[in-house]
Amino acid sequence: MDERRLKNAVEAIIFASGTPVELQKIAQGLHIGALQAMTICDALVEEYKKADRGIKIVRLNDSYQMCSVEEYAGYIREVMDIKRDVPLSNAAAEVLAVIAYNQPVTKAFVEQVRGVDCSGVISSLVAKQLIEERGRLELPGRPLIYGTTEHFLRCFQISSLEELPPLPDDETGDGQ
Repeated sequence: MDERRLKNAVEAIIFASGTPVELQKIAQGLHIGALQAMTICDALVEEYKKADRGIKIVRLNDSYQMCSVEEYAGYIREVMDIKRDVPLSNAAAEVLAVIAYNQPVTKAFVEQVRGVDCSGVISSLVAKQLIEERGRLELPGRPLIYGTTEHFLRCFQISSLEELPPLPDDETGDGQ
């Protein structure tokens, strides 16, 4: 692989990671030596500095990470705050209700109640810090169990789950 493609690959790896990537991992992933990887990473750091962009690559000990330039922190905060205030989709509200009223629960339980795959919705609720992993069940496959967070309580302006409104009475007569 030529040097430009190696730089592009390193850039893609650092961007996709979102966290610091160890130099040794970069070298291993690209099948090159650590010295060559460091030369490429340091060259990328300099290219980003010279390009006068909103993002930069920084070296942290023996790792590299992509991050925003400090000068744009105010804009980032403003946009991220707006993003956090986006209302929940109907699917997210349903999944959140199932978890809140039945916790701790597995993804399989939520999917059984809703009848559809909930992987993406659960991931987004974890990212919004409304639910969290609470451990694993001692069953084959050791599935994760989920519950609501303190952030959930703050968002819904309640101090405990006991303040959730009661569920409607079961009208099916089958006790479920």
